[in-house]
Amino acid sequence: MNVLGVLKIRVRRGINLAIRDSFCSDPYVVITMGGQKSKTRVIKENCNPVWNEELSLALYDPNLPITLTVYDKDTFTADDKMGNANIDIKPYLDAINMGLEGLPDGVKVDRVQPNRENCLSDESCILWENGKMTQKMLLRLQNVECGEIEIQIELISAHGKRGCLYI
Repeated sequence: MNVLGVLKIRVRRGINLAIRDSFCSDPYVVITMGGQKSKTRVIKENCNPVWNEELSLALYDPNLPITLTVYDKDTFTADDKMGNANIDIKPYLDAINMGLEGLPDGVKVDRVQPNRENCLSDESCILWENGKMTQKMLLRLQNVECGEIEIQIELISAHGKRGCLYI
């Protein structure tokens, strides 16, 4: 199977994450796609953690689901789930395939509205900045009482260009 590119996911921060221990949680994020898994470091005793970590996954099939799951690190028992969200990259890939290289910095290529099909908690903008296409997302965690995760995605094409995909 040919790799289409590398999907870089910058996990910026968590907002109002659920409390799983006495007063707080020790959260970390795991992102999975098609058997691949990547995770952030654990942030101790913080329900509003700032990771600002970049995770990378090889993109073989743009239709594979990408799942972000937040866990609470426990020492003596299994780690507790603190919610999950699906990352929908289809609007981002559609924007890349428009072939818009050379735009001025800061151009909003598209806006994605929250709906029942995605886990967005706010409008998400696809931007052309610094010669590359990126998308910032604020994801509402599901299967939990509260919490959001802020991420940014960028594709490095296997064809050697940032933000250019031929599928």
